[in-house]
Amino acid sequence: MLLPDSVFVGVDPTSSHNSFTYVALDKGLNLLALGDGELDEVTAFLAGQRSAVVAVNAPSGVNRGLAREKKKELFKTRKSRSSGFRLAELELRERGIAVSGTPATIAACSAWVQAGFSLYRKLEKMGFSKYPTDGGTHQFLETHPHACFCALVGDIPMPKPSLEGKIQRQLLLYEKGLRFKDPMDFFEEITRHKMLKGLWPLDLLYLPEQLDAMAAAYTAWLAVIRPESVISVGNPKEGVIVLPVDHLKEKY
Repeated sequence: MLLPDSVFVGVDPTSSHNSFTYVALDKGLNLLALGDGELDEVTAFLAGQRSAVVAVNAPSGVNRGLAREKKKELFKTRKSRSSGFRLAELELRERGIAVSGTPATIAACSAWVQAGFSLYRKLEKMGFSKYPTDGGTHQFLETHPHACFCALVGDIPMPKPSLEGKIQRQLLLYEKGLRFKDPMDFFEEITRHKMLKGLWPLDLLYLPEQLDAMAAAYTAWLAVIRPESVISVGNPKEGVIVLPVDHLKEKY
């Protein structure tokens, strides 16, 4: 059972091994924490929470060939381009959401994926259970930031490193009720003088990895507070991806 002071945390592994960006929201979608650190720093923050739901932007399991088996069953052939993807990833790609595949062994995974695996293992050792767990005060789930933003916007969002992409993502989350910087303030701060001097108010915008972690935190909040408003794809045997919408379009 979640407590009144429950926190909803989004964690985004970076390209650096065992380095993470994390965001914590309260039940009112107020921003409680925004930081980055190594695995021990993130788990220390989580250990201090009486009740927490954590959404991780990384695969929760390796590829166990379920997508390949599905394709073989559908087309009665051993040849399949789906062998490099988990079932959840294949389902998203079939809808036009470009996500990368997950290898069949941990050693073959990239550093950020292995960092995600390390986090999941640590969470389980700390007593976190997989979402959904009835009465569980500490739970974790897998999500995917690009898929989250595709689902929220109903289309493929603009590239996340771009100015337009950051504003679009921040505005999407702001419109969903997250209580943080209003990205529209960015435009109010722009003047002819500042543009000529190259003084852009970039401090009003969050970094791409911070926005990815925020999308994960919002997904964790929605999964518990409004469970009818999320959807899951994949198979528990190799990983289920939770997204912050109640249905997905056929094509994005």
